[in-house]
Amino acid sequence: MSELGCSVNTNITENQQLKRCAGPLLLWGLGVGYVVSGDYFGWNFGVAAGGFWGLFIATILMAIMYITMCLTIAELATAIPFAGGAYAFGRASMGPWGGYLAGIGVVLEYVLAPAVIVNGIVGYVNILIPGVPDWLWVVGFYGIFLAMNTLGAKTTLNFELAVTSIAVIGLAIFGLVGFSHFDISKVWEIAPTAGNTAFLPMGWLGIWAAIPYAIWFFLAIEGLPLVSEECKNPAKDMPKGLLTSIATLVITGFLVLFLAVGLGGAEVMGQSDSPLPEALSMALGQAHWSVKGLALIGLAGLIASFNGIIFGYGRAIFALSRAGYLPQGLSKVHPRFRTPHVALLAGGAIGIVGAILGNGDVLIQIAVFGAVISYIMMMLSAIVLRKKQPNMNRPYKVPGYPVTPYVALVLAIIALFAGFFYAPKVILWTALVYAIFVAYFAFYSRHHLVAKAPEEEFAILKKAEEELG
Repeated sequence: MSELGCSVNTNITENQQLKRCAGPLLLWGLGVGYVVSGDYFGWNFGVAAGGFWGLFIATILMAIMYITMCLTIAELATAIPFAGGAYAFGRASMGPWGGYLAGIGVVLEYVLAPAVIVNGIVGYVNILIPGVPDWLWVVGFYGIFLAMNTLGAKTTLNFELAVTSIAVIGLAIFGLVGFSHFDISKVWEIAPTAGNTAFLPMGWLGIWAAIPYAIWFFLAIEGLPLVSEECKNPAKDMPKGLLTSIATLVITGFLVLFLAVGLGGAEVMGQSDSPLPEALSMALGQAHWSVKGLALIGLAGLIASFNGIIFGYGRAIFALSRAGYLPQGLSKVHPRFRTPHVALLAGGAIGIVGAILGNGDVLIQIAVFGAVISYIMMMLSAIVLRKKQPNMNRPYKVPGYPVTPYVALVLAIIALFAGFFYAPKVILWTALVYAIFVAYFAFYSRHHLVAKAPEEEFAILKKAEEELG
């Protein structure tokens, strides 16, 4: 078979099947767990970039993008229920190049994001146990969670559900304790720049600059379809997992945004490394029980995202490797635990090097760029498949089609350019990383694709049906 200059063989190695163990509750735990660290840190720098209302407007836009995207992904994930996620969607709709570009976007996001998150974990732990070198903590935390992920999906997902629940309970405590001390006047504290107002102290461009930070409230939920092959019933469970997760994250995101700034003030929150505990300490005093309690619970939120995203990148690398887009040795699964241990270790090795040697801002911007590229490709996939395969079996159909995926697509393009506006130097780093991956595919891996990988079999079958009319 040849498609756009790509060739395949029909061999697929043994032990490349994952174990089904996830229901809707575990999917909710993973979907929220991917993201929940973003409620505890990162988002608040958007207050300094655009003022409170600038970040608020940016968060509304990104919430709309993620809601419409999750509705669309739910359709794709039930129609194409494979571990490849974005790669599987792009492959079915736009051929090997479309699948590869979408899949690599997710791999970059999911491999690099834990390298940033682990340094946040180390920062918390250093307060409790000072004097240990940071690199030792990095290696230690990666080692612990790589081992857990290797021991089995059910073990990992049960742990993820537990720490995610703790993190969400922490946000509820933050809301209950802080609500009575909310002061709306504190959201106006940032002095406007020349020619601007207190409402948008950085002007309309402040909204643009705040978009990358608003994404932190939702970043990584799109990886939930990577668990499709481990769902007990993907046709029913995946939409439930996606939609309950995004509903939870929208509620917690706006709760955190309003209360944290209304308690701690826009000026302080825009610079804080631990915005929620600091907001409570500003309102209630440093000695209040909730301040230290929330700091500890915040660590659970970081661990939830760290563990969940490691789980996700293992599946993303596994699927691309199984189909030949990445070296096939990466798709071996553990003979006893049926987990993609080689993919987990490979991504972990890159993450450890990035965490120890890399620049956190550059890493997260490359990760966000990869994420937004995958968003664009997934929305295009939904639109193209509706046109090319109108009779495809779709257990769940996106409401409001075609408006829903088009809204997500337009907002994803806006988010892409907003990222460049915030960090133009990152364009060069991102272009270099993508160029390396594109060159690898163009000159080697597209000639060694594996036809019997489920994503490839599905795409080949659908293309044949399309040609037969």
